[in-house]
Amino acid sequence: MSAASCLLTEDQFLCSICLDVFTDPVALPCGHNFCNKCITEHWDVNVQCQCPICKRLYNTRPELHVNTFISEMAAQFRQSVQQETSSSSSEQQAAKPGEVPCDVCTGTKLKALKSCLVCLASFCETHLEPHLTVSGLKRHQLIDPVENLEDRMCTNHDKLLELFCKTDQMCVCMLCTYSDHKSHDVVPLKEEYEGKKAELKETEAEIQQMIQKRRLKLQEIKRSVELSKERADRETAEGVQVFTALKESVERGQAEFIRTIKEKQRTREKQAEDFINELEQEISELKKRSSEVEQLSLSEDHLHLIQTEGVQVFTALKESVERGQAEFIRTIKEKQRTTEKQAEDFIKELEQEISELKKRSSEVEQLSLSEDHLHLIQSFSSLNTAPPTKDWREVSFCPPSYELILRRSVIQLEQTLSKQMKKFFEAQLKRVQQYAVDVILDPDIVHPKPTQSNDKQQVNERHVCRCVLSKQGFTSGRFYFEVQVSRWSMLTLGVTTESNMKGRITLSTNNGFWTLSLKQQGGYHVSTDPSALLPLKSQPEKVGVFVDYEEGLVSFYDVDTAALIYSFAGCPFRDELHPFFSPCDNDNRFRSFWFNWNRHSLYLR
Repeated sequence: MSAASCLLTEDQFLCSICLDVFTDPVALPCGHNFCNKCITEHWDVNVQCQCPICKRLYNTRPELHVNTFISEMAAQFRQSVQQETSSSSSEQQAAKPGEVPCDVCTGTKLKALKSCLVCLASFCETHLEPHLTVSGLKRHQLIDPVENLEDRMCTNHDKLLELFCKTDQMCVCMLCTYSDHKSHDVVPLKEEYEGKKAELKETEAEIQQMIQKRRLKLQEIKRSVELSKERADRETAEGVQVFTALKESVERGQAEFIRTIKEKQRTREKQAEDFINELEQEISELKKRSSEVEQLSLSEDHLHLIQTEGVQVFTALKESVERGQAEFIRTIKEKQRTTEKQAEDFIKELEQEISELKKRSSEVEQLSLSEDHLHLIQSFSSLNTAPPTKDWREVSFCPPSYELILRRSVIQLEQTLSKQMKKFFEAQLKRVQQYAVDVILDPDIVHPKPTQSNDKQQVNERHVCRCVLSKQGFTSGRFYFEVQVSRWSMLTLGVTTESNMKGRITLSTNNGFWTLSLKQQGGYHVSTDPSALLPLKSQPEKVGVFVDYEEGLVSFYDVDTAALIYSFAGCPFRDELHPFFSPCDNDNRFRSFWFNWNRHSLYLR
């Protein structure tokens, strides 16, 4: 401060009427100093001529004399203030667009530091100094700088809005309480300000809680996406492992299949070579051996067809496994992408809500810190509630399940296998049907024989189930026949030897019976030891029986579906084989029946 401040305080350089530095200071007889213009105008508008400070009355207007000392000191003070103002102005920032400018600054408007609700003006740091130092100005209410201070005046009475009407929820002036708001519940603006400020604190806490909940939901969704990715990677690895094992199994199966076919082919070729050698040595038996060589030749064709069709089946299976694996991986990736997209949308929505809530929280916090009573109350209704948001309690986001994808892929593989097997069995059935023979049943080979009474009449044996063989037998090669089974409640068919048709018959491979039986209680059984029940998906209408004597093979087919019902392999055939039948009705009685093979039929009683 200048040297003048060492002699007088800053208050003594200010006129108590204009509150500014003295201009042409004059002294009254009482000793108080005023601007010449200020005191003259004051006396012009007042009836009494008195000192504005000590209230001393003068009967006549006293003669005013310039106070030379105060005038010089005021000039020095003004010069010092202007220098400080110039220095301070260079440090302070000019008001930018959107900022409240100082109402006193001339030229470049500096940024206002405070607004005065009494003076209804905003002041920069320099021009605010009197409000911080002058005792009369210190009582003025200062607030953070605001624009449009004139809006704080009542539009009806041009008085300061300093009260709040709880009845109408609006700010009013003192005169309003005597007119439109008479008898209303009116409180001081500061009292309402304190109440609203407390409510804003609660609103801010509530918004912070909403932000926290959404952050937790955000973390939950992000964690779910991580779990989903981990699960997808794990399921993909396990699925690839399954498909790899399936592919390796198919490749091993194909290799084993080809190896077995080639081995059988070499065996057949060796047999044919042995036969040819014998034929060259035993010309007399040429006819018989020629038939066997021809049979072996057909066998080689048969093996070649099986190999070709088998390779096709395995190739189709490998391609199906590769397609299944590719589809499995694609499905999991697509599902994961859908999950990530859904999570991304949720996260974006949550982040948007968090941003809006944080913005509202900041606005509420700023408003609650405001010392401007009127501004807080007028802005309260727009900021006291949280912005509209989604109820995330009803939104659940769980990692998707991938287990069914692998199961569905395996089921598709099973379906492909079933289709290929069906094609293979259809081709195989057509092949074996080429060995179809006409079967003629032999009434003389019925076991047990019907019993006759003394009068030569047949005895009614209700609980005896008989069986019969065909007339022709087979000691080599292949043969095939079909039986219509749908009209029987009980039926057994297959092959055996004539020597087994004696005494008590027990259907078992150990006893030389290779049969398929429809039991009265339902279901098909095969004559393994012990007997086994077959889990058939559907009951066949017609059953085909194929026998390969040299291979020791007996196979049963469902003719309509071309499905293989059961095969006996490695059968130790040594004697002549005969087709075997044992039809019974619900009373276990041997009945007449129709035997069918393609268009051939034989009716036997």
